[in-house]
Amino acid sequence: MSIESKPDPQSDTQALPLVLHRDTTHRIDLVLNGESRTAQAEPRLLLTDFLRHSLGATGTHVGCEHGVCGACTVRIDGIAQRACLALAVQCAGRRIDTIEGLAGDQHPLGDLQAAFKRHHALQCGFCTAGILMSCADWLERPRAQVPSETEVREMLSGHLCRCTGYAPIVAAVLDVAQARALARESAIEPSHA
Repeated sequence: MSIESKPDPQSDTQALPLVLHRDTTHRIDLVLNGESRTAQAEPRLLLTDFLRHSLGATGTHVGCEHGVCGACTVRIDGIAQRACLALAVQCAGRRIDTIEGLAGDQHPLGDLQAAFKRHHALQCGFCTAGILMSCADWLERPRAQVPSETEVREMLSGHLCRCTGYAPIVAAVLDVAQARALARESAIEPSHA
């Protein structure tokens, strides 16, 4: 017998039971790349598999399934996290952003994706989606100055890329960081007439 949790009156999503049985599927409501989505999941289903097989977000790649390689990195409520280390049921009612939603609706490529293309920061592309999601999260965090190459390399240390040697990835991230810093400066400078 499972104990049912009471639905939150402030939320329109259905609360999951406190005890989840392995042979039972549960309705998972979440926001994927800004769109409300619903699918069924067993309690043991990884977020990677839920995204790929239940919701069709195949840009999230499955690499090591141990949280080591970073290929499956997505943003959960705005924070870069490994989707292979999260269960789908843990993400009920949360916002998930994947590579498919990184550019937004206005352009085919976001500034970070365009910089990766410009700097040839991908080869086989298997790790690229996860790296882009981590970079997007990291670049949006407040900082006093443009990050250094050392800081970018430290951020990338949680990702494995066997093709690029990381140099073009670092160049792309530094390029975007510099461009965004210049855009912020020009937005706050008063115009001289």
